[in-house]
Amino acid sequence: MAYANIIGKWRTDPEGFWMDAAGAIDWIKKPSTALNATNAPLYEWYTDGLVNTCWNAVDRHVLAGRGDQAAIIHDSPVTSSKQVITFAQLQDRVARLAGALQGRGVAKGDRVIIYMPMVPEALVAMLACARIGAIHSVVFGGFAAAELAVRIDDCTPKAIIAASCGIEPNRVVHYKPLLDGAIDLATHKPDFCVILQREQEIATLVPGRDVDWQEFTENATPADCLAVEGNHPAYILYTSGTTGAPKGVVRPTGGHLVALNWSMRAIYNVGPGDVFWAASDVGWVVGHSYICYGPLIAGCTTIVYEGKPVGTPDAGAFWRVISEHKVKSFFTAPTALRAIKRDDSEGKLLADYDLSNLQTLYLAGERADPDTILWAQRHMKVPVIDHWWQTETGWAIAANPVGIEALPVKIGSPSVPMPGYDVQVLDEGGHPVPAGTLGAIAIKLPLPPGTLPTLWNAEERFRKSYLNHFPGFYETGDAGYIDEDGYLYIMARTDDVINVAGHRLSTGAMEEVLAGHKDVAECAVIGVADELKGQSPLGFLCLNKGTNRPHDEIIRECVTLMREKIGPVADFKRAVVIDRLPKTRSGKILRGTMVNIADGKSWKMPATIDDPTILDEITAALKSIGYAKDKV
Repeated sequence: MAYANIIGKWRTDPEGFWMDAAGAIDWIKKPSTALNATNAPLYEWYTDGLVNTCWNAVDRHVLAGRGDQAAIIHDSPVTSSKQVITFAQLQDRVARLAGALQGRGVAKGDRVIIYMPMVPEALVAMLACARIGAIHSVVFGGFAAAELAVRIDDCTPKAIIAASCGIEPNRVVHYKPLLDGAIDLATHKPDFCVILQREQEIATLVPGRDVDWQEFTENATPADCLAVEGNHPAYILYTSGTTGAPKGVVRPTGGHLVALNWSMRAIYNVGPGDVFWAASDVGWVVGHSYICYGPLIAGCTTIVYEGKPVGTPDAGAFWRVISEHKVKSFFTAPTALRAIKRDDSEGKLLADYDLSNLQTLYLAGERADPDTILWAQRHMKVPVIDHWWQTETGWAIAANPVGIEALPVKIGSPSVPMPGYDVQVLDEGGHPVPAGTLGAIAIKLPLPPGTLPTLWNAEERFRKSYLNHFPGFYETGDAGYIDEDGYLYIMARTDDVINVAGHRLSTGAMEEVLAGHKDVAECAVIGVADELKGQSPLGFLCLNKGTNRPHDEIIRECVTLMREKIGPVADFKRAVVIDRLPKTRSGKILRGTMVNIADGKSWKMPATIDDPTILDEITAALKSIGYAKDKV
């Protein structure tokens, strides 16, 4: 009943609940109130408190006598290198970089873009900004110059911190030419750029603008932590928008600290000295919340992994990291597990590693299909916990609070709402629907601490994107239902719910069925235009390695499965076998783009796509079964 008690306390006294949670953070001046509703529906938290994120993530652990504990373990199979940085060493490096930035005029409220690969210096740069009250905006390393230029013009950084290159399994990604191109394209020009020179590629510096990281920091006067208000932005993180223009999610400092600290113990069941690994990238929200800030605020050791789930060197890469560094709590995306499962469907590589320290596997980033969860449970022999959140929220909306009470797992559900999230399922008119009924998932305002209060310089766009459709609610953009036990099920993005002859059907439910086929490693379902029925489902199947059965036979079996599991109402008759699915760099399947290709509509190359050539393969596959016109 621990979860019920926690939720009950929050519902009864939300102000008291969040003030209690704030007590676990070191405040320079404690806030007098938790919620500030003076500008509702734009809510803020801990507005009049004074605090510093870097102090809470680094300095307080050194002060507590844990300076010799590992803060960061950098494990880079692509460069065959490993490095351990203690909290004391991290404090020194962060303070020196912060001092060097201050020396060049970077002050509280100034923006700094960080364009880095998965190296410890990315975290050092984020923390250095937090130390002096600068607002960082991390852009995924290797992003195209045009996309980086858009972000430069939107947040107008005083400085950009970048690396000379990133390392992929089979190539070097030249960051510096991309950065130079972006600055040329951008209207706004940064005052200076700090370049981390990696030995794999030494970049040419622009005289008068670019400085070498090493030279910049080695003689710098260390900076102290600066007190900032609770509502001071810690960072801006751009997420893709439906118009193509990125949306700058703002993360305020006070609520960010409180929410992440609470989540590390309550959800992930870790604390000081535990090793936590989120296999993501600092360019995504998971990297912000659970590679950099969350683990360090909680006093954990965090792993910065520069590699892939497969190919660095094989599908046992994750198991090696977990075994070698004694990871207690592991967080990854279902797409990574599916890649591993496709290469090693029997899980044979797990036998080479000792995973006895691992207690829990957490999944997020996209829907976790039951087949992948069952595979992971069977082979890893630990609880597999799906949870659901968004770039906008910064931490879990729904989860299984293992650190409070491990609730029964319902496969297919990210479990139950966390404190602060009054999750409701609504019909198009904004009315709650009965348990078990598919609808739009919305969260009654106010959102809890740690979530976005607005978009950077775009309040009207914030209202239009999230608040206007269902007044009094935050619109998540996801569709699903809540069962009779209060468990939430995320079935699709709202625009992935298709209407087949008047029946609203979830593509996610169809994907669950296809993923259950023994030869299917990964799949996607989209709704294509149909003159008779409005929309009709179309499946894309990626097969397990080594599968050599006729594709037509497998497709027929999938059609039969769909009739058995969902029924003729699904109208599932067509599927195509492909080698790979088009995804963003964070692993999300680009279903919207696939729909536009299939329907012959004009489409724009997504900025976040992992490999643009995949869309040519998708187009060819669709043409082979009578869909898709030439690319517009």
